[in-house]
Amino acid sequence: MFVSIILAAGEGSRMKSNIPKCAHKVCGKALINHVVDSAVNAGVEKNIVVLGHKADIVEAEIKLKDKVSIVNQPVDEGAPYGTGYAVKQGEDEFSDLDTVVVLCGDTPLIRSNTIKELMKFHQENDYDITVLTSEFEDPTGYGRILRDDTDKVIGIVEQKDANEEQKSIKEVNSGIYCFKGNVLKDILGKLDNNNAQGEYYITDGVGIVNGMNGKVGGYKITDNGEIQGINSKVQLAEAESVMRNRINNELMLKGAIIIDPQTTYIAEDVEIGRDTIIYPGVVLEGETIIGENCKIGQNSMIVNSNISDCVEIMNSTIVDSSVDENSKIGPYAYLRPKSNIGKDVKIGDFVEIKNAKIGNNTKASHHAYIGDAEVGNNVNIGCGTVFVNYDGSKKEKVIVGDNVFIGCNSNLVSPVKINSHSYIAAGSTITTEVKENSLAIARARQVDKEDWVIKKGIRK
Repeated sequence: MFVSIILAAGEGSRMKSNIPKCAHKVCGKALINHVVDSAVNAGVEKNIVVLGHKADIVEAEIKLKDKVSIVNQPVDEGAPYGTGYAVKQGEDEFSDLDTVVVLCGDTPLIRSNTIKELMKFHQENDYDITVLTSEFEDPTGYGRILRDDTDKVIGIVEQKDANEEQKSIKEVNSGIYCFKGNVLKDILGKLDNNNAQGEYYITDGVGIVNGMNGKVGGYKITDNGEIQGINSKVQLAEAESVMRNRINNELMLKGAIIIDPQTTYIAEDVEIGRDTIIYPGVVLEGETIIGENCKIGQNSMIVNSNISDCVEIMNSTIVDSSVDENSKIGPYAYLRPKSNIGKDVKIGDFVEIKNAKIGNNTKASHHAYIGDAEVGNNVNIGCGTVFVNYDGSKKEKVIVGDNVFIGCNSNLVSPVKINSHSYIAAGSTITTEVKENSLAIARARQVDKEDWVIKKGIRK
């Protein structure tokens, strides 16, 4: 079985943050989730996440909980720590016969295909350990890979311990490894912390295996960006840029039109259909799905929502909602959670909708609030209309039938039902049921008092 051990226990002090490092986000997804997703997509059947500093915050971010086993590293002032100590926390979670890949929770750019090829390379060559490596023009700060004349990996030397010749080596250690399960257990039993930091290092396993005449391989990848870890908010922004370009390029290759990829922010799990145009400044987050031939106008934000084919959205915000075919949203509309918009609907400027179902061919062209409602087909909702859904203690529903005309500046006070084919006169406050085919007028009759201004002495 393929097993991963994902190291996510570190504090990340260089991040200068109250948020633990692996809970920070790239393209709307926590670092730990990028790594877990890559492992799962690579075919890893069991994923062990090692948590430590603020473990509860990181654990709360993990999405694929059915694919993950959590182990907690002790958070003690005198604990030895180090990568070897962290890996040891997962020792009881894998068997001798498993293939174990060790991953870093702060390397969100690692691709699933890279993990898959690493495991394949490891098994095909029957290595005891395989180190994932890459080359940098400037490898400063990385551990260097030492190979012999047969290309066998004979060691890893850290920057601070390297001599001048070793510092010139451009191939570096990624911190990602593949092990035979029995070999990893043997290594973990032999690691010591006799070093300046007093920590246990998994890199020492290379020397241990070579000392036992074992086989150590190095699988080198060409894209060194995949192994770049996140240790500061500067590097977080750099990873965001790389991931954003990766996502946008993939979506364009599948048929989406992104006017300016550099100013478009799309999360990894978003799906976009063919010939949908995404304008600059758009933010698409969560598990959003957008159909074909849509137009998503500049500065729109859509989160966890389903947008069907041929929809136009202009400068609007949509959260946890759905919009059916051929509807037009915005500009400056706000669809709050549980808004379900039908086909051929117009939701215009400064219209806010919340927890409401809007039927086909209905129009709310401007300045309205529709909350906790069921609105039928072919309804006209006039400017300034408010669905009054809250009495100060509880929220109730407004039900509007088909073919209803609601005049401007009307208040529909819930709970209330407006039956089909009825009219609401402008300026009315409706508090009781309106029968089918009726005209409801709920306002005081106009009274003009002649010369009132002069009599009051306001104007002579």
